[in-house]
Amino acid sequence: MERWRLPSAVVVCAWASLLAGCSQPGPSATGGKDAVGVSQGSGPRASVAQYLEAVRIGDAATVNQLLTSRARQKTAELKVAVAPPGSDTAQYEVGQVRYLSQAQDTAHVASRWTDLDDKGQPQSFDVTWIMRQEPDGWRVVGMMGQFIEDQPLMVFNFEDPVEVLRRQTHAQEELARRAAGQRQVQADQADTSRQ
Repeated sequence: MERWRLPSAVVVCAWASLLAGCSQPGPSATGGKDAVGVSQGSGPRASVAQYLEAVRIGDAATVNQLLTSRARQKTAELKVAVAPPGSDTAQYEVGQVRYLSQAQDTAHVASRWTDLDDKGQPQSFDVTWIMRQEPDGWRVVGMMGQFIEDQPLMVFNFEDPVEVLRRQTHAQEELARRAAGQRQVQADQADTSRQ
């Protein structure tokens, strides 16, 4: 089974790559850390906070429970699990809720995720979570944000895991292309300074 892994170059791929792996997470798939648990009567903001805490600690079971029923169904059909790697250094803030319909059954919830990049420097990403009210509470449909500088907004609809995997691959290829270009510029500068 393929895994979606969680935006730095690592975090873009990490958020997008919440899709991962070889097996569906079991009820204790928390990487040895305490499970977050899912509250049923909470609003979209509280559900996003639960989701982000579960991502932060690597609690795949809770992350999976907080997806919409359709996202859970589609990922199961493809034998793809939502498997956050977890990060002890990550921090998050949950922002404002914007309801998208008069019925207030869909919403965007703003958040900021901060973690250390590969050089140990804090790097933050603004992520908007797309939420839907379901019978068992507010659930995550997907996410959107500008994860790669000077690129358009990226939307990841977890109810369409094939498209998420395609966009994840595109993001990884773009990040690899940029890293290779940066290494070439550094090599050229080193050659110039030796002359």
